Amino acid sequence: MAHFDEHVEVIPETKKKVKVPKKYKVILLNDDYTTMEFVVFVLETIFHKTPAQAKGLMLAIHNTGSGVAGVYSHEIAETKVAIVTETSKANEYPLRCVMEEE
Repeated sequence: MAHFDEHVEVIPETKKKVKVPKKYKVILLNDDYTTMEFVVFVLETIFHKTPAQAKGLMLAIHNTGSGVAGVYSHEIAETKVAIVTETSKANEYPLRCVMEEE
């Protein structure tokens, strides 16, 4: 049989509050010069959308002026915006991409 020491102090468990990191929406903005095909390409390659998802989102962006391509942590959202901007410039399109807190 185990022997327990009666002089052991029991410390109550403290609850730690873990802060959930903020999320950021990456938003593509419509313009009159970027082709629909290029927007679909960006959505498929940078945001990993299926062809059907990319086409649907591209049409929503075209019809409403903007659309959320994805929601990410700050660092990933910032990186996605930079990649879209660089890819657009390299292909001579003015496609704009911004991020905002969700």
